[in-house]
Amino acid sequence: MIYYNLKDKKEKVDFKIATIKGQGNEKGLFFPEKIPQFEKGFIENLNQFSDEEIAFRCMKDFVGDEIPESLLKEIVSQTINFEIPLKKINDKISVLELFHGPTLAFKDIGARFMSQCLSYFLKDEDKKVTVLVATSGDTGGAVAHGFYKTPGVNVVILYPKNRVSLVQEKQLTALGENISAIEVNGTFDDCQNMVKQAFSDQEINSNLFLTSANSINVARWLPQQIYYLLALKQWQKNNDKNPVICVPSGNFGNICAGILAHFRGLPVEHFIAACNENDVVPNYLNTQNLEFKDTVATLSNAMDVGNPSNFVRILEIFENQFENLKNTISGYSINDDETLKTISKVYKNYGYTLEPHSAVAFASLQKYLEENPDKKGFILGTAHPVKFPDAVEKATNIKIEVPESLAELMKKEKKIVEINADFEELKRILLDQN
Repeated sequence: MIYYNLKDKKEKVDFKIATIKGQGNEKGLFFPEKIPQFEKGFIENLNQFSDEEIAFRCMKDFVGDEIPESLLKEIVSQTINFEIPLKKINDKISVLELFHGPTLAFKDIGARFMSQCLSYFLKDEDKKVTVLVATSGDTGGAVAHGFYKTPGVNVVILYPKNRVSLVQEKQLTALGENISAIEVNGTFDDCQNMVKQAFSDQEINSNLFLTSANSINVARWLPQQIYYLLALKQWQKNNDKNPVICVPSGNFGNICAGILAHFRGLPVEHFIAACNENDVVPNYLNTQNLEFKDTVATLSNAMDVGNPSNFVRILEIFENQFENLKNTISGYSINDDETLKTISKVYKNYGYTLEPHSAVAFASLQKYLEENPDKKGFILGTAHPVKFPDAVEKATNIKIEVPESLAELMKKEKKIVEINADFEELKRILLDQN
């Protein structure tokens, strides 16, 4: 598979180089030259295939011969070696629980796939690799866990001060070893912009072997298609109509992967981009005016993004045809008050505990189904409620128990460097590590 740079279409690379580089010239994102189609018989008979076989078939065309088939099968098997259940909340809405991995968030899947691919590609390199990543919450922990103690790899994670939950912060700051955390006095967009600047800085790149693990990286973005297929496999057992899929959306890599799978043949009735008060995309869908904004801090902090990087990939999938895009995707914006009310109502009425991101998705899907009563669908449950105990406990009056897997980590001290939203400060830290 060949990938081209969305800002410089003359720049074309294979999967290996796209994974190692992270992004192309002029901070452009890589995009597959062709969108490979699923075989009709494969999609119609998903229940006949193991989850590992489904994951392998999903990814093999994008990887090509860059990784041996036997190793790719091993990589995808390790990527999804935890439960990914589709659970019914009520007669109209189910939830795909993506938080049963090691860091209790959907990012585990992409991060695990990418870390194993990158380790394979770099096994013969003499130079240490620096994985530079910005996080609005869950990416940092998933990447830290995925690369923890990986030989020849240093991980540097930027996160916005006071804008991630306590559990999220511990997961990205308390590991130590080859994981470094930088607390930025600013927003996620500030962090993301500094990461992009670093990739364009000649001095940094001449001194460091730099790559990224954000969803701008194809090896982080593309494997997210896998769980849409696993969801459909479960959906087909009890439903004869295609699902409406509602995705909590911040940087738009998650929903973009689902839309890509749809263009490959995944049957979906409609997509919903569920946003908090950072409503750039819902506004675009209403006005056709894509206007980025300053980030607003909310309870669903992983979606606090005012300039979603992956939306350019969605525009590319639809060849910038607004009407086609609008016919496929709807967008809703849910504020914090409605988020808390949704957590409370769903717990009271159905006994299911949502966290803020899945609550934004539930409220959005509910609005859509009120307008389209003959439809039904599912939301993506992107994080475990324990990551947001204050909001969940406020809404439900129940105590969220810390899973045993997190207990020891929560006792550890955080190790950070604090900086302003100043690229020169980040540059000095990166160069000092060399």
